[in-house]
Amino acid sequence: MCEANQTQVTQIRLLGFQVLHKCKALLFIGFLLIYLMILCGNLLIIVLVTTVHHLKIPMYFFLKHLATADVLFTSSVVPRILDITLFEEGKLSVTECIVQIWCFGIFGLVQCFLIAAMSIDRFIAICSPLRYSSLMNPRVCLQLVAGSWFLDTLVTSSEMIFVSQLSFCNLNYIDHFFCDFGPVVGLSTSDTSGLMLQDFINSMFMLFFPFVFIIITYLCISYTVLKISSAYGRRKAFSTCSSHLVTVCTYYGTLMTVYMVPTDNSKVNINKYRSILYIVVTPLMNPIIYSLRNQEIKRALLKLMNIVRLGSYYV
Repeated sequence: MCEANQTQVTQIRLLGFQVLHKCKALLFIGFLLIYLMILCGNLLIIVLVTTVHHLKIPMYFFLKHLATADVLFTSSVVPRILDITLFEEGKLSVTECIVQIWCFGIFGLVQCFLIAAMSIDRFIAICSPLRYSSLMNPRVCLQLVAGSWFLDTLVTSSEMIFVSQLSFCNLNYIDHFFCDFGPVVGLSTSDTSGLMLQDFINSMFMLFFPFVFIIITYLCISYTVLKISSAYGRRKAFSTCSSHLVTVCTYYGTLMTVYMVPTDNSKVNINKYRSILYIVVTPLMNPIIYSLRNQEIKRALLKLMNIVRLGSYYV
């Protein structure tokens, strides 16, 4: 609770890109175009995997949920960025800010589990191909996806319960363009040591352990592939993992850039601009990776285009 000489904060001001206010029209157009590309690319993947029969296999089932998470993730942040960019400042109630952190956490971090599930699929496909159909059946795939969403929602929600109990007094602005966990918690006048410890433990569970698991699976995959006698066989086996491997590098690469690269104290707000990488790069890259590098997606897209063209022709 706030003391007698302190004012209870009910609204949090987001300062956005005030130093770039002269370029706000250009920034707005840039963010809008990127957002539309993210929506179109990921929604296209969702539609293709849902409607095209030969894409109804485990890898694309996981990809569809990854695309769904990307759409929800960017939609929880980018519309607010567009609003702040246009009007140079944004205001949210404390409750709205906490809800945004909650959505940001769920839709962003569930990707760790989904990418790990995709690595399981690649591991079984290459290391145990004869048992692939029995091990990666629809029921197992559904359990992996449902478990990913459930665990992520449970862990994130438990942390948000503690965030909702924080007190915010006097200061009501953060130099950011969305309600990120660190800046919002830093604004609180409550003791946050317990919350920061919980956040560290959750981060280990949600980020570090899936990353280590992915590395272990790829070490096993590499060992199995290197035992293949023919160069063509090795190349073909590695090619089945290439798109997923690029996704892993993009996702964790942007995370490390934002949260692990040291920031000069004289340029504290540089992390604000780094976070743009995490918000837009990964959701934008995933459709590109799986569209340009995947022949099955290309064939499915051509098939869908032919169906639409024939339908419009007969209409």
